[in-house]
Amino acid sequence: MIANDQELKVTLDRIAQFQAQVARLRNTETNPDNYRAAAAGFLAEIDRMQLEVREYLSLHPRERAAAA
Repeated sequence: MIANDQELKVTLDRIAQFQAQVARLRNTETNPDNYRAAAAGFLAEIDRMQLEVREYLSLHPRERAAAA
């Protein structure tokens, strides 16, 4: 779970890195089955991190402070 804006930045950076990795795989992997197998883990992690970002951004900072 993202606890602050610094962790948000780190998570957004990781998402960008994983997306770039998947983009590279799309351009280098010639076999569609191998591509899907290689990309699946990255895509699942991107989804998980995007959900964390959404949850963090859905609360106003005052709400987050009150919950902590």
